[in-house]
Amino acid sequence: MKKKRSFLGNLARYKVQYIMIMFGVICLIIFNYIPMIGLQIAFKNFKPGNTIWNAKWVGLDNFWFLKDPEFWRVVKNTLTLTITKFAITFPAPIILALLINEVKSVQFKKIVQSITYIPHFISWVVIAYMLDSFLSPYTGVINLIIEKLGGSKIFFMGDVNWFVPLVVIASVWKEVGWGTIIYLAAITGINPELYEAAKLDGAGKWNQMKYITLPCIRPTIVLLLILAIPSILSAGVDAVYPLMNNANLEVSTVLDTYVLINGLQQGKFSLATAVGMISSILGFILIMTANKVANAINGEGLW
Repeated sequence: MKKKRSFLGNLARYKVQYIMIMFGVICLIIFNYIPMIGLQIAFKNFKPGNTIWNAKWVGLDNFWFLKDPEFWRVVKNTLTLTITKFAITFPAPIILALLINEVKSVQFKKIVQSITYIPHFISWVVIAYMLDSFLSPYTGVINLIIEKLGGSKIFFMGDVNWFVPLVVIASVWKEVGWGTIIYLAAITGINPELYEAAKLDGAGKWNQMKYITLPCIRPTIVLLLILAIPSILSAGVDAVYPLMNNANLEVSTVLDTYVLINGLQQGKFSLATAVGMISSILGFILIMTANKVANAINGEGLW
């Protein structure tokens, strides 16, 4: 009875906070949990124009793609792209944030931050047109420079060897500045007295960065690392699809575009749902594993 009164007392005392939490929980249920009803499509022969409930159950028939060599080629393309992108795009904002933090001029720091933030708001479709313009084998600036230097023109947009580097470079350019926001906020929270004490002990900029800045923002780095690991299974349809063409399909077909093409363009919704379900399960396993490893190493997991 005492516990009940205690709960009701807290409810009355913190009613504003509970109301705010309630709206968040309601949105979570509406937009995240209720749509899970559609997962049954993966086990049904669903056809456009029919309802989910009237579709015939087919068991695991829609998971035939697991035996398809073409699917595993798509998985290979996805992992090649995402692991390469992750290895470069994850540390890049950390490095940039550390460099920006060392800039003494407040005005120059603001200019650098503004310049690096702007690309985040540019659509991937626009970026694809920009790349096509700059890298065109006929009128592209890059190829004109290569030709002037005595080299041969390169069809960057259609060369399978250039697809992954182009996506990675474009991703870094687009998101590196935006990714520094959280790290700069974490750096701002570091006690300035730590740096003052380090200066008195004769520590230079490098040692201050190594022994003060990085250790202090390590929890933030670990948190973002755990949250980013499941993205290894998603190359990002918004980044890949605009850069796809018939010449690079061999390497540009990834899980995201595989689902898009089969699900929306060919109407194989059951197949697309089955692929998405497998990806979601693997992503869940990855984030759980990453969190467990983080807790085992330094106790800085998400939970």
